[in-house]
Amino acid sequence: MTDIAEKNDEVEDKADLEANGLLRTPEMEMTEIGAGVKEASELDISEINPANPHLFKEDRWQEHFARLRSEDPVHLNELDTAGRYWSVTKYDDVRAVDGDWETYSSASGISLGRQEFTGAIEDKRTGHQQGVTTFIAMDPPRHTEQRKTVRGVSAPSNLRNIEPMIRERTADLLDSLPEGETFDWVDTVSIELTTLMLATLFDFPMEDRRKLTRWSDIVFAVPGQGVVDSQQQRIDELNECVDYFEGLFEER
Repeated sequence: MTDIAEKNDEVEDKADLEANGLLRTPEMEMTEIGAGVKEASELDISEINPANPHLFKEDRWQEHFARLRSEDPVHLNELDTAGRYWSVTKYDDVRAVDGDWETYSSASGISLGRQEFTGAIEDKRTGHQQGVTTFIAMDPPRHTEQRKTVRGVSAPSNLRNIEPMIRERTADLLDSLPEGETFDWVDTVSIELTTLMLATLFDFPMEDRRKLTRWSDIVFAVPGQGVVDSQQQRIDELNECVDYFEGLFEER
């Protein structure tokens, strides 16, 4: 994190980001060079890379994961394109790792590849770019404190209180679906129902609910693959997200 902080101090504007090559991420490189995935049986076990997005795009992930579970369930990947990381593929092992944050910390970062500056938002007070720390990249006690913010909203007692409203909005949405014609289920139902529920739970402005899934997509988007065209666009839209929530905070 020290290196990232030092880079943040050096970056003064977008031009500097471009010049220093800090808008390019390891994920972007993998999307460009990882195509044409071979069958798992054709590869040496050391060449299997679960982080390659083409593994899923080309529908070869099942055979690759099956081989890892069979031969190397705690797999060390040292490929240049993805960086050095461990891939854990058996259920009990995953549970053990996930439940032991003191040994397997998330606080140093959860992104694969070179630990470079991969995203930022602008600090309105200084005008400088600041690295983004996400909720899932925290350990207790900081993670615990963040969870307290939403614990009441998602508590079973609160969900029981708003269950009638949730059922009503779900039924209204399903009743509104077109009959006898083809429609986009993801957009019409999955995204719409998700944003309805999130806006309901968190008292988010209903008219802007679609922004929630847009921002969620942007957080995990690889530039140039359909969601955003560039890393700079991703950063700009994340800044818009921060501005929006800061406005809500001030308003309330």
